[in-house]
Amino acid sequence: MHDMSAADLRSAFGGESMAHMRYKVWADVAAGEGFPNVARLFAAISRAEQVHATNHFQALRQVGGAFLVPSMAGFGIGSTSENLAGAIEGELFEINEMYPAYMEVARMQKEKAAVLSFHYALAAEKIHAAMYAKAKEAVDGGKDVALGTVHVCKVCGLTAEGDAPDRCPVCNAGKADFIAFA
Repeated sequence: MHDMSAADLRSAFGGESMAHMRYKVWADVAAGEGFPNVARLFAAISRAEQVHATNHFQALRQVGGAFLVPSMAGFGIGSTSENLAGAIEGELFEINEMYPAYMEVARMQKEKAAVLSFHYALAAEKIHAAMYAKAKEAVDGGKDVALGTVHVCKVCGLTAEGDAPDRCPVCNAGKADFIAFA
């Protein structure tokens, strides 16, 4: 694997791993503040971020060794509203900056596994940003977000509210490949 694509995969792995854990912590904050649906949303998206990190790690399967991994990561534990703002900021960074640049490098270097892993993550991050924005609007109005069952694709991390699709629109995985957060 080319060095730049490998470095981008490592950075994305680090960022997604930290998002996974950060969202688990923020889910606990939301539950403690009386926002069980926001807590469930954070938990579901945390699982999606774990899928992304796993995909990035697997794309690096032939690259061994120890590396210092620079990653963009938000820190701090605030109110649920503040945590949602941090989540939105992180998702928008991935959508507008990180994944488009990483995908372009991987395409140029013909690293198909990296392109696919970045594509999967980018598709899901767009949904995450919108879901977090909806939740923040509700919380800022003093209410929990109205939220149906959230389904996360175990293959690509696509996150969908309501019924799981028969086929994932991103990776074509079947309905049985979705995890429900009800």
